[in-house]
Amino acid sequence: MTEQRGFKKLVRERMARTGESYTTARRHVLARAARAQVPVTGDGLVYAEFGTDQHHEASLIRHALGSVHEEALVAGLAGGVGFMYFVFEYQGLPPLLTIVAQHHPEPWVRSALDRLRVPYDVQHSGKPRWTELRKALDEGRPVFCAVDKSRLPWHAMEPGFGADAYTVVVVGHDGDLLHVDDEAAAPHAIGVEEFGAAWSAYRKGRHQMIVPSGPATGAPDVDGAIAATVGHLTGPVLGNKFDVNFGFSGMEKLAAQLRDTRTKTGWERRFGEPVPFFHGVRRLYECLELEYTAPGATRPLYADFLDLAGRPDAAALFRESARCWERVASLALETVSGLGAYTEICEQRMRLVMAHGDDARDEVRALGERAEALAGEYGALGAEERRELFDELAGTVEAAAACELEAVALL
Repeated sequence: MTEQRGFKKLVRERMARTGESYTTARRHVLARAARAQVPVTGDGLVYAEFGTDQHHEASLIRHALGSVHEEALVAGLAGGVGFMYFVFEYQGLPPLLTIVAQHHPEPWVRSALDRLRVPYDVQHSGKPRWTELRKALDEGRPVFCAVDKSRLPWHAMEPGFGADAYTVVVVGHDGDLLHVDDEAAAPHAIGVEEFGAAWSAYRKGRHQMIVPSGPATGAPDVDGAIAATVGHLTGPVLGNKFDVNFGFSGMEKLAAQLRDTRTKTGWERRFGEPVPFFHGVRRLYECLELEYTAPGATRPLYADFLDLAGRPDAAALFRESARCWERVASLALETVSGLGAYTEICEQRMRLVMAHGDDARDEVRALGERAEALAGEYGALGAEERRELFDELAGTVEAAAACELEAVALL
């Protein structure tokens, strides 16, 4: 308890100093504390700085290029922010809400490297190319790999279906032992057989290797990155019927479904029962703060990029929209706080993953099981309280969209 109070004090001190939200400040403090607790040792690593700061892939790219770029620059060049909203429904399961708040669906790593003017090699193969991977590492070149996250043991997850790409960087090898940069303040050690299973399980990009092959050949393409972000917010993105789920159209659709009390796609009917309600509201928080995003739906990090790009007026508007998205996430988190220890358990689990990785595998798994047990006991709000929540969420989403529309007009 004393340790937890001390941690929160550090977060609040950073908030007062920087003006960041609690979630953003917490990520910075976590990353700094983890690096201090876990000094990196070992020969043969191609770089020496590890651990996610605000955004998973932006941090990996920054490390791989020698930590010479600011994370905000890397994130902005990859496209920065976006918005994708879907609710998937499967028989026997609660509706699965998915929001991707970062730029999507362009590949993050390749977009960032392209706009940084960094040359790279890309390989795909039916089988793992261990010889090529080791050769790149022996030449001092990191290797970006797309894997199934659930097959990496330090995440202590049940094996999934490999539908979503998850990026890690292989940074060294010692015979059949690989060293992998992924969230923690020191690289994870994993055997080639176990890593190969994770590498093979992501079927759409099986055994992908992206290997930087030389220094930058020119100045970063900041204008191209901003144009890509604006294009994806205003649409079209895919050029098909699903474009309604992207960008400002996707934000409008989310707000409308939050307010909808009549149709089967409205939140009142879709997420009205206790189990769907908890899953939907919990996912709203996770998607805006944790998964395929940086805190605040990636908006604070993108505002930092716009400051670097000399666009302070648009940056200020994205910071305002960030406060709206943070409010949405905060409302969602407050709503599920009736689980009592649930939020503390999730916080502790995240700290263990970031600071200790595979060494805390059993404890991480046990915390996950405790959190799931508490979730199963939770019940939804009453109808009137639920309606008030959905209406407030809708209004806040609309306020965020209004800020971003104004910012895009400036860009």
